Amino acid sequence: MALYTHHLPRWKKDEVDEIKRGIEEHSLVGVVDMYGIPASQVQQIRQNLRGTARVKMARNTLIEHALNELGGSVAALNNHAEGQSALIFTNENPFKLFKLLERTKTKMAAKPGETAPEDIVIPKGPTSFKPGPIVGELQQVGIPAAIEGGKVKIRETKTVVKKGEVINKKVADALVKLGVKPMDVGLILQAAYYRNTIFTPDLLAIDEDVYANNIVLAAQQAFNLSVNAVIPTRLTVAAIIGKAVSEARSVGVEASIYEKDIVDLIIGRAQREMLAVALAAQGRGFELDEATLKAAAAATTAAPAAAAPAAAEEKPEEEETEEEKKEEEEESGMAGLGALFG
Repeated sequence: MALYTHHLPRWKKDEVDEIKRGIEEHSLVGVVDMYGIPASQVQQIRQNLRGTARVKMARNTLIEHALNELGGSVAALNNHAEGQSALIFTNENPFKLFKLLERTKTKMAAKPGETAPEDIVIPKGPTSFKPGPIVGELQQVGIPAAIEGGKVKIRETKTVVKKGEVINKKVADALVKLGVKPMDVGLILQAAYYRNTIFTPDLLAIDEDVYANNIVLAAQQAFNLSVNAVIPTRLTVAAIIGKAVSEARSVGVEASIYEKDIVDLIIGRAQREMLAVALAAQGRGFELDEATLKAAAAATTAAPAAAAPAAAEEKPEEEETEEEKKEEEEESGMAGLGALFG
């Protein structure tokens, strides 16, 4: 027998051996807090966990003996075995175990001296109580109670205990009478040992929606980084090529490089700039001829016309006619602008 247990009675040695076997036969062992859980609820929790996890209740000293005998990184669980502890054995990962234990919790009435896990709020509205001493009892703990219509009514919503504050006896009694059960009772996972690592509740309490949204955001940012840094991947190479083509066209237009793929863009840009100058001149008192005004009007309606390609395809002959009209208007507009500036 190991040095740690040679002085223990037989029944304690058997308990230590059982704990060691449970740890060795499962991929995860956790330390849970059993404080304040009624015996009936413990049995219900065992039934809910059956087939998934096994709870082993033992004295903290025996847990310490077993962990020390096993040694290594699992012995660090001793730092988390405080109060009325027990061990839980499972082959699930710690995140699933944490969620499972959270689902086993139920609401219970608060006892004097317990700490409020959250703000305890009493909503306004009628109660089932008839007029009597209950009104004074509620008022003594800061709950604004009054008699209306032969019933006791809470006149306004009131926070009677803030998160982290101790619940005194008068408040606890009032909460019981109001049927308020603020305490979450169940197995509280203090730490879990899994794959040579200790997991604490702060690491396991994950908001899955927030986590999923963060993954989506990270994927979007990685995609943008790949495109902007020109790091081609299977998912981003098309976007990189598209961006390069767009930027090359922009350079070609800005530098007035007359290539077949961008000459129309250059002419269109020149046309827009010409019309902008013409309209600016009009604003300074210059009169524009009818052809230039028509060209300006045509430019402002070009975008809506381009937004309906399907309708244009139905009438190809009309589209060609309209195109010819626009060319004539543009030529007339340029001629009018030339006349304007001599």
